Amino acid sequence: MNKFIESIERAYPWLLLSPVLLPVVIWGGLIYPYLVPKTLLFYALALFSVGAFVFLAAYGRPFFWSRLSHKETWIPAALLALAYIASLFGVDFYRSFWSLLVRGDGLLMLSCAVGSFYLILLYADRVFFGRLARAAAAVGSVVAVYGIGEWLVSGGRIGSLLGNAAFFAGYLGITLFATLIAAQGLSEFWRRAAYVSAVLQIVAIILTATRGTMLALLLAGAAYLACLAFTGEGGVRTWSAGILIALIALSGTFFAFRAPLSEVSFEPVARIAAISTSDNDVASRLFIWRNMVGEIQKSPWIGVGAEHIDVLFNRFYDPTQIAEQWFDRSHNAFLDYAAQYGVGGLLLYLALIATFFLVALRLHRRGEKHLAALIALLAITYAAQNFFVFDTVSSFWLMLALLASLLASADEETSREILPLPAWMRSASWALAFALVFVIGAVSVRPALAAYNLAQAYKYQLTDVSREVAYLSHGFALASYANLEYGYQAYDMYANNQVNFLKGPALADAYQATFAILSANFERYSYDGRTALYLAHLLSLAPDGVTVDRSILSVALDRAIRFSPKRSQSWYVLANLSISNANTYPASSAGRIAGYAAARDILSRYIELVPTLSAPHFVLAQLLHASGSAQEAAAEAAKGKKYYTEDLETAKRAVSYYESTLDLRNAAFFLSEVIRLEPTNAGAISDLKKIQEYLSR
Repeated sequence: MNKFIESIERAYPWLLLSPVLLPVVIWGGLIYPYLVPKTLLFYALALFSVGAFVFLAAYGRPFFWSRLSHKETWIPAALLALAYIASLFGVDFYRSFWSLLVRGDGLLMLSCAVGSFYLILLYADRVFFGRLARAAAAVGSVVAVYGIGEWLVSGGRIGSLLGNAAFFAGYLGITLFATLIAAQGLSEFWRRAAYVSAVLQIVAIILTATRGTMLALLLAGAAYLACLAFTGEGGVRTWSAGILIALIALSGTFFAFRAPLSEVSFEPVARIAAISTSDNDVASRLFIWRNMVGEIQKSPWIGVGAEHIDVLFNRFYDPTQIAEQWFDRSHNAFLDYAAQYGVGGLLLYLALIATFFLVALRLHRRGEKHLAALIALLAITYAAQNFFVFDTVSSFWLMLALLASLLASADEETSREILPLPAWMRSASWALAFALVFVIGAVSVRPALAAYNLAQAYKYQLTDVSREVAYLSHGFALASYANLEYGYQAYDMYANNQVNFLKGPALADAYQATFAILSANFERYSYDGRTALYLAHLLSLAPDGVTVDRSILSVALDRAIRFSPKRSQSWYVLANLSISNANTYPASSAGRIAGYAAARDILSRYIELVPTLSAPHFVLAQLLHASGSAQEAAAEAAKGKKYYTEDLETAKRAVSYYESTLDLRNAAFFLSEVIRLEPTNAGAISDLKKIQEYLSR
């Protein structure tokens, strides 16, 4: 038995460090291969770590228990407790706890990350801190080099092994300072290698063209130079002041010429130069932030619970202001914490970041000024970049792990103590360890199988529908927390692919499988407007011969419009139902006239909600033209053209209308738009060529 415990004791520090490897973990056999494997493995590693800790504590191994007497160490626990309370009183605790596969950012992840924080706090010493910094530096270097290689091969914004440019840049914004910290304890050769690695990480951040992290690093650099300019001595002070002035002048020159710079082909420069309130991305982000603040004010003290930001987003979604269809984050971590956990959650998150400055102050007073400066710069960078993005499991765990080990390193007066526990705790530790291993099946293995089945369903969606349906059914039956995403992805496969390429029994089977999943989710997640909209649209796309339950369709449409009133799809489905019903009556009959009138009323009501959205004007114009109201149709189409912005679907609608009315000049204009936005559209190219030949006669 002693040998077994000794083996655990030797492995324990490496088990605590193991999540540092998460960024290099990917698996193409899963849906969302860049994030899901990382999250599921993190859950398993966290549970193994807790089990090992319980064994060691129960068998009398000492830990730094006195560190828990410092109040700043309570902040993560307080944040976790508040998150649970807010989620218990929030929208849906089940989803708050489990999150989604694609995000993995619910209470379970927060619990594992906070648990890891305390395990490191109770164990870490200066040696552990050095190992953590060196490991983070090494992994960050690998990820950076991979990202640079990705850019050299394909160009554009790069996501490296994290799959997303913002996630990649945010992670490197942390490992950069871990690398600089690690360099201080290395030999001369390895110190130089660490500095080269830091340069590579900065290059990789620039290549992501992620403005938030680039601006955060500029802010941190300016803060450091300003501090040296005011507090430094001799040549350091002079050089720092000169570099700071030059940096300010260079920034001013850059923004003075930002208009031509925004047109350059190098995307990092172009995206920085494009920053203004007129930039679409910036305007969209500001719109989201303003409205998110308004939603937070409706529930300022308790929030809506973890993983329910999308409920707030759907309420104020406006297609004229926001390009993305679905958001589950505000792209501002501070607003996210306030929305989910209320003002208290925001304050605790700020306190968590402020603890870095507290540690930096302690180290500065102890004479470790360089380390203190790097820690302060790390906190500035993290806070600044999270004003524009949000964490993943890789970046959030690394921040907490660094904070725990820094708190441990700054508190050298404590010594390890054995926690006095009764003898029966040794037997209980075995029971708890087995329970934790069993839990790994629920939190890691079953979701991994569900993600695998969903990926396989995607693989066979057109080539073998029976296998696709089997994978969907098997994965959904696992009853993991992937059920919502099963609905989203099954709808995507059916509405965007299968309905266009499948026929007969294969299409009917695909429809029934999708309907079974969406209808189950519709009953379970009564607050989810996305599921309601998808179910309504699916019912409207039912293949011939399949009976549609109109009562379910009506309830789904009502819920979709109520939860997200400015989304166009719900209104279009509602209008199409009136048109379909009208078309069952003879031409010019009272029934057909009444049905078309109802559809016009529906579209007019939607246009009142979003008067400057181009697409519904063309939809209404087509309906008016079909009803024989040519003059009204032309007036409505003119409004559509007036409000048109770059949008492929709207351009296609406009082409359809103008070709049907033989307005060839306007048809040519929108065909040009279609080709510009979809250069491979052979039909549009052919139509435009014919129209241009006709107009040139």
